[in-house]
Amino acid sequence: MDETLEELFAVIEDRKETLPEDSYTASLFTHEKGENEVLEKLGEETTELVLAAKDDDREEIAHEGADIIYHLLVLLSMKDMELSDLEAELEARR
Repeated sequence: MDETLEELFAVIEDRKETLPEDSYTASLFTHEKGENEVLEKLGEETTELVLAAKDDDREEIAHEGADIIYHLLVLLSMKDMELSDLEAELEARR
C-alpha cells in the first residue's frame, strides 16, 4: 500500500491510542456519536466528490477524495481492521 496511506493510518491508530485532547481524529474515537459522525462524513464527502466531478473541478476532486480516504481509514481503525484488510480486498479485485 502507498507509504502516505500507511503513515496516515499509523497516525490515526496513534490518535486512537493516545487520545490527544486537541485532535479531531481522537475526538472521533471518544465522542459518543463518533462512528455515526464518521459515517455521516463519508456520505457528505461522497456527495461533495460527485458534485466536484460533475463540475470537472480537479482541485476539489482531490480535496474531497482525500476527505473520503481519511474518514475511511478512521472507520477501518474503529472496526479494529488493518490497512492490509483493504489492500487484500483491492488485490483480490485485480
